[in-house]
Amino acid sequence: MRLASYLPRDGAPGAPRVGVLLADGLLDVTDWVDALPCAPRNPRVPGSTGSPSSGMLRLLESGPEALRALAERVRQPGSTEPRLVPLAAVELLAPIPNPRKIVAIGRNYADHAAETGVAAFEKPRIIAKLPNSVVGPGAQVAIPAGVEKLDFEVELGVVIGRPAHKVRADEALAHVAGYTVLNDLSAREFQFDVSPPQTTFAKSMDGFCPMGPWLVTADEVADPQALELRCAVNGQEMQHASTAQMIFPVARLIEYITGFVTLLPGDVIATGTPSGVGAFRKPPVWLKPGDRLRLEVSGIGVLEHTIA
Repeated sequence: MRLASYLPRDGAPGAPRVGVLLADGLLDVTDWVDALPCAPRNPRVPGSTGSPSSGMLRLLESGPEALRALAERVRQPGSTEPRLVPLAAVELLAPIPNPRKIVAIGRNYADHAAETGVAAFEKPRIIAKLPNSVVGPGAQVAIPAGVEKLDFEVELGVVIGRPAHKVRADEALAHVAGYTVLNDLSAREFQFDVSPPQTTFAKSMDGFCPMGPWLVTADEVADPQALELRCAVNGQEMQHASTAQMIFPVARLIEYITGFVTLLPGDVIATGTPSGVGAFRKPPVWLKPGDRLRLEVSGIGVLEHTIA
């Protein structure tokens, strides 16, 4: 399934709704999702007791069984008739509009590590992107005052579907709800030109995590290490690689992260970017107002947004 968070373009402001992408539009399943029971308390996470979450987060918190039940509901004859919404009538949001946390991985492609002038890491380099950075497809990302070195990074986003704590690599993919496309925008002057470096801050400014256009459930992705990534700026291809080139594949990342941090449904892992980013081109290429970005992960979708 392709699951989307959205708002009706002609409706009153409200909470994000949940839809399943079909050939003729989105099947609105919000009422079905909101009727799911609240997730039980997670003893490893203070404050997680029976949270009355809604939308996509509530669906994921209800576990793989809810995803399977939803898939069966969508297959039922006639189930699409009363709630089918044309795509033109909605504003797509990030699939997880308000994730609790986004765990980003630095220099996880050997060619990107090489272009930065460092050897491949022996363990994953963990960076945070704060949730305020998340925006959806079609967003106009404003360049903050004082930022002149705004850079792009196409990445495979991994969305967690089951609580994960000290998970082995051979079990890790069973904790994945699905995948999306993500742009790890970065203000390089805060990452490289100041002392001490402020990498998390450089990647967490408002709008610096465009994500979407939807979440493709894990059952539709046979191998997350066999996907192509592309990024184009104003129609010129800047990045093109395969997830097979990751130094630490998705399963290994989950194993490593959950050895220290519990991952919860709706948490996102930004798995790293390949070579071709603007900072290491000669001369460097920085994003500017009016730029159009097209980011694609094969089998997942195309994420487009602009720079304001």
